[in-house]
Amino acid sequence: MFGDMMGMMSKIKEAQQKVEETKKRLNTVLVDEESTDGLLKITLTANREIKNIDIANSLLEDKEQLEDYLILTLNKAISKASKINESELAAVAKEGMPNIPGLDKFME
Repeated sequence: MFGDMMGMMSKIKEAQQKVEETKKRLNTVLVDEESTDGLLKITLTANREIKNIDIANSLLEDKEQLEDYLILTLNKAISKASKINESELAAVAKEGMPNIPGLDKFME
């Protein structure tokens, strides 16, 4: 039994390391989003760090319109990046977890 516990602890440690490696890798996964008319383009990482914002000159003339564009487009980009982030991390965590009876029911 003690050997099983040590094996499980080792697997958990490996899973934690894989999760950390995946988080680092997600810094290199870029997510692009743009407004429906293409006047605002945003690039961020799958870890939700903004890398670039490209604003058409026409949007600079209307502060309220620009703010609306930023809110809508940033929210879409963050949502897309979050889905990638969560699915990647969940897959790595699940793959590395030891087989503990009943744990999968708890994780759902």
